[in-house]
Amino acid sequence: METISQKIPVEKIKSSKIDQVDFDNLAFGSIFTDHMLVCNYKNGTWETPKIIPYQAISLEPSAKIFHYGQSIFEGMKAYKDADEKIWLFRPLDNHRRLNISAERMAIPGIPEEYFMEGLKTLIKLDEKWIPKTDGSALYIRPFIFASGQGFHASPADEYKFLICLAPSGSYFSGKVKVLIEEKYSRSADGGTGFAKAGGNYAGQFFPTQLAIKKGYQQVIWTDDHNHEFIEEAGAMNIFVRIKDTLITAPISDRILDGITRKSILQIAEDEGIATEVRKISVGEVVEAAKDGSLKEMFGAGTAAVISPIATFGYREVDYDLPELENTYASRLKKRIIDIQYNRAKDPFGWRHGV
Repeated sequence: METISQKIPVEKIKSSKIDQVDFDNLAFGSIFTDHMLVCNYKNGTWETPKIIPYQAISLEPSAKIFHYGQSIFEGMKAYKDADEKIWLFRPLDNHRRLNISAERMAIPGIPEEYFMEGLKTLIKLDEKWIPKTDGSALYIRPFIFASGQGFHASPADEYKFLICLAPSGSYFSGKVKVLIEEKYSRSADGGTGFAKAGGNYAGQFFPTQLAIKKGYQQVIWTDDHNHEFIEEAGAMNIFVRIKDTLITAPISDRILDGITRKSILQIAEDEGIATEVRKISVGEVVEAAKDGSLKEMFGAGTAAVISPIATFGYREVDYDLPELENTYASRLKKRIIDIQYNRAKDPFGWRHGV
């Protein structure tokens, strides 16, 4: 019996563009590999995925993605170790979360076999694109959107699932300055904040632009009720270290169940670092900054892994965090990266060979 990987048709590109790429100076997510995976949903079922040369997509103006925003995505990476073996990090978690997002956006879920075998087939085909510079990786973007037509406000009857690959350097360099947001909200109870829906991110752009004009790089989002509790940092989960305890907000309708977030909590426990998953008030963070007990703040996500925060602004006052040696951020990031690149043992079973 044929497996799905044996059934996936592959149309190879006639001439690779890899020689045009400067792998020592890669911007994040702006250069794309030779091939992509495409899978169509029609007549109530997902068709067999296929791999074709990276190319533009043709859609009707009436495609529902343009009108009602049915669009979800994931972010992953592939890594090469010193022996040229290829590894993924917790890919089944990405598949599960994609389908959780799909359910919330009334999009049909993608079968695990299609996701995993399609992904591995695509990566093997374009494996020469995986950069080897330290801190670089092959960024993976699986996404689904409504391609079915019609102006009626209802779920589409046709969808496209794609996976595109982008060799990328480090997402952030250095520490960042963030502004605690008190007017705009990223998400609300009962909304789509826990899903990786495209519209969640589109709604962040304007408040972030306002913060940038004030001299900040990112926004710390607070709850939609009274803007009393901090919830996320830009497009990342947020961690706060007060004294020797690492604190992060609990996941909810408003907060994404970040894979890096879960990994940090597991590694922190393994390292004997005290953790708390609870609401963190803005007042608590400000008071900790004033009395010196606030040691670290950092964002956590696939692209950056961990992005340390140097300064946060709140009500026209900037609070600088101390510059410490041997931070939790650097310690935890090293543990994660060493697992991802197969430099260390993986006691959690997160590493997945391609």
